[in-house]
Amino acid sequence: MTTSIQALVDQSNAAWENWNGQGYEKRITKLTQWSSTLDADVAAMVAFQCRNANEHVAETELMPGPTGETNELYCAGRGIFVVTAEATAPLVAVAGQLTAALVTGNTVLLSLPEGYGKSAQQIVTELEKAEIPKGVVQSVSTNELDVLVRHAGVAGVVFAGKRETALSLSRDLAARDGLLGQLIAESDFESYPVIGSPTYSLRFVTERTRTINITAVGGNATLLELGSGEETH
Repeated sequence: MTTSIQALVDQSNAAWENWNGQGYEKRITKLTQWSSTLDADVAAMVAFQCRNANEHVAETELMPGPTGETNELYCAGRGIFVVTAEATAPLVAVAGQLTAALVTGNTVLLSLPEGYGKSAQQIVTELEKAEIPKGVVQSVSTNELDVLVRHAGVAGVVFAGKRETALSLSRDLAARDGLLGQLIAESDFESYPVIGSPTYSLRFVTERTRTINITAVGGNATLLELGSGEETH
């Protein structure tokens, strides 16, 4: 494990809590601001992912509970995703993957091949100009990709390219130590069966519950959040 890879993972983890805590409305606003600088087809994909995430995962659901207690079910980002693609993958595909990961509250390590239509660092710069905080998206050299995929701190890998390469990435994820990493791959750039699914954003979230207790403490109504503000899941 190189020091640079560990530093990238640490920075992504540090940025995750704030980004995930901003909520869907703020994240959609910033991604929409970014899309205004993009070509029409790419901007349309960003809007598509934001719209579907807002419909399928943004809403907090109220669950039944005893008197004086409120239980909420909501979706949060899973953590760090590596977004990568082969040179033949269109920017529309990369933008769709990147948007789906970000809008759902994840941080991203973006790795694109040399000579790609737009470099990873260019995209990072564009996103930061759209007021997405530094550290939420970071560029990574493709030379570091193999090590990064095997890092236990990465929740999943999002890939656009050939099925054979996707299979290789899947094997790398399966062979690593720690929690099983998720592979989300798109290889059909005509019909986009994966990225184009209205429920694509569900692949990037985990469900969590939040309990709020309203009780009488010392004769006063006091609001308590179980776990000292931490969520249970």
